[in-house]
Amino acid sequence: MSADFAAARLNMVESQVRPSDVTDLAIQDAIRTVARETLLPATKAFAAYADAEVEYAPGRWLMRPRDTAKLLQALQPRAGDTALAIAAPYAAAILEAMGVKVSRLDEGDLATLPAGGWDLVISEGSVARAPDSWKAALKSGGRLGVVERNGPMGKAFVYLRGDDGVGGRASFDAAPPYLPGFEPVHGFAF
Repeated sequence: MSADFAAARLNMVESQVRPSDVTDLAIQDAIRTVARETLLPATKAFAAYADAEVEYAPGRWLMRPRDTAKLLQALQPRAGDTALAIAAPYAAAILEAMGVKVSRLDEGDLATLPAGGWDLVISEGSVARAPDSWKAALKSGGRLGVVERNGPMGKAFVYLRGDDGVGGRASFDAAPPYLPGFEPVHGFAF
């Protein structure tokens, strides 16, 4: 069965990742080595390489392979960087394969981050708005990659900490499921 997963992984790179303008060869090479099926319960491993989000724990989803690759490319990871992966096991595994030192935050209060000063912060779940605490966790030159959405479709944003604050730019459309507790709060209006 592992040969089937290896073939599916290579097919995923050729049919989902590369055609989506993910040209970073280090990211492509890392994706080819990460056994995405091992991040899922055995009953869902068959869906590991589908062009879909897959629930790996209650309320937690792996982002589409294409979206994870595009978000990583936008963050421009480099070997030796430090990263914090917030409910992002697939992105964490890819970063580790690239030589990035990764800390994972998968449980508890995802809005309160461990002390650090990270080169990269990434989440595989949507949030209505990137929490200020996530931006504050970046060291100078650090980048945050997250999908912000308030409806059916969202935008992947990359935030960069400079000497004078944090600025962001939209990168591509995406709509992974919301991280629990980070959904939009809609008020009453006439």
